[in-house]
Order: sequence, then C-alpha cells, then structure tokens
Amino acid sequence: MSELPHLALSAGEPAGIGPDLCVLLSSRALPCRLTLLADPGLIHERARQLGVPVTLMEGEAQVQHQPGRLNILPHPLAAPVVPGRLDPGNAPYVLALIDTAVHGCLEKRFDAMVTAPVHKGMINDAGLPFSGHTEYIAALTGGHPVMMLATRISAFPDSGKQQQLRIALATTHLPLRAIAASITEERLESVLKNLHRDLTIRFALPHPKITVLGLNPHAGEGGHLGHEERQTIQPVLARLQAQGMDLLGPLTADTAFLPHYLERSDAFLAMYHDQGLPVLKYAGFGRAVNITLGLPIIRTSVDHGTALELAGSGQIDCGSLLEAIHAACLMAGRSQAW
Repeated sequence: MSELPHLALSAGEPAGIGPDLCVLLSSRALPCRLTLLADPGLIHERARQLGVPVTLMEGEAQVQHQPGRLNILPHPLAAPVVPGRLDPGNAPYVLALIDTAVHGCLEKRFDAMVTAPVHKGMINDAGLPFSGHTEYIAALTGGHPVMMLATRISAFPDSGKQQQLRIALATTHLPLRAIAASITEERLESVLKNLHRDLTIRFALPHPKITVLGLNPHAGEGGHLGHEERQTIQPVLARLQAQGMDLLGPLTADTAFLPHYLERSDAFLAMYHDQGLPVLKYAGFGRAVNITLGLPIIRTSVDHGTALELAGSGQIDCGSLLEAIHAACLMAGRSQAW
C-alpha cells in the first residue's frame, strides 16, 4: 500500500456503548487514518464520564491515528442523550452516520467503514423501517450482502494451534417461519459466489474451502426431515462444484464444527442467523468481527449489541471494535493490492 488505509467509524446508538467504544479506542495506536462520525458534545461528555482524556479535531484524518486524539466529522444529535435510555428522536442521527460513511466509501474518501452497534427497535419505533446494518448498507450501495462473522479459535487446544473461524449466513435477520421459503437456488448460488469471491479477494485465499450446513436436523435425513437439502441445496452445490468451487455439504449442523471439519474449512455457510452464530460467539465473543461481504465497499463491525445497561459505566472493553478496525485495514490493503 502507498499509504495507510482511511477508515470511517460511525458511533452508533448514542444511548448505548458505541460512544464509549470510540472514546476507549482513542487511546490506542492504530495502523490507519481514522475519522469518527459522531456528535462532538456526546463524545466529550462520554469521555468525561469515563475519565478518558481525548482531543477532538474537526475534519477528516490526514495522518495516522495517534493515541489521545480523534478526528471527527460532526453530526448533531436530534435529541438529548441519557446513557441507557433510548430516544427514537435520535434515529435520523444514527442513520445519518451510516449514510455519511457509505457515501464516503463510494466516493473513495474512505477505504472502509467500521460501525459501532445500533438499536434496530429504536429506529423502527421512529417509523423508519430498519432490519439491520447489513440490509441498510446494501440498499445504499446496490450490493448483494453476505453477513459473515470471524474470530480466532484453537481448533486443537492441546496443540496451541490457532485458526480463523468464519461463519457466513445464507439468510440474515428473518423470523424462523420465513427462512425455509427464503432459501432458494438463486439466493444460495448468489451467496456462495459472493462468499467465494470475497474470500479470494479480501482474504487472500486463492482456493477457499467452504463447508455448507443443511437447513433441517440431520441435514434432512435423506428427505425424511425436510426436502430443502435434496431439492435446493444439493443441486446448487453440485452446479458450483462443477465450476471449480471447493464446497463440502450439506452437513448436519450439530456436528459440522468438529475439529476435522474446522481444519479443512476456510469458511462455513449457515442457513440462518441462530444456526451458525451461537457457535462463533461461544468461541470468541468480544474478540470477533462482523463483516459484510458482497458489497462494492468494505464494512466491518463489532460482534455485540448496544449494551444499554453498560453505557457510561466504564465496565466494557473495545476488543471487538479493535478486531473490526484491524480486519478493515487488512481487507482494504488486500483489495487495493488486488
């Protein structure tokens, strides 16, 4: 890379721990230029509550981030903020942060965007339909999003060997009753192609190995516990395998994460949110990163929610946000090189 990547960081839900994370992050040395999108008064007040000294400098970052300082693009709050107390009046503020980061990435002013957590319910309570960052950013960019979380794990604890556990999702924020109908051949093929492409480009894996889970218990038990595996998943896998993709599955989800599968897999594709993510969050909560693939921009995020009860308490750490920052830096570097 000819220069350090420039990241946009949106501060997320103002009543949650997003502003706290940004304040804590300010004290770290980071291998990037970093521009925070937030209300300066909110950041100053949260820094005072946490007892963390930080100097805010208005404008986009021009040099590498230095501890104790934050470049900030000011966005005014719409309503006063009390830590831990949601106010739907601030929903437009939350979305404005995301909008600025997305448009900055599309205009090449930022190399990637990193997002602190938002509260979906609060945004919907304001009358603004919102199912999550993933879908919202895809609507702005015209992408075909694939949600993936990643963390480091010890697949073989006795050996001390670590590897990346990556779990992508065929569907994202859907109620269970809607999932089976949503897993079509068209959707599954699109998700797998985008996952394969971004593992190659953004993660420098020239021949990624992807393990695909079944939808039903026992991967359908040969059709006795559901037909989605035989009628939808298997035909898509066979078609893409014939095109040269290294795919294994569909596997039954309750044994897919055993060591011998972990060792051969660069990524897993789960059929729905709560099929794959409990495994990853058990293995690496607080050290994982949420990555949106399939977009024309790079976006990473934390692996947790707004934690309203902890806002302003000082009882948090920014480990997941640091992972998101470092993942964005690595992906930006690899994408530019490619």
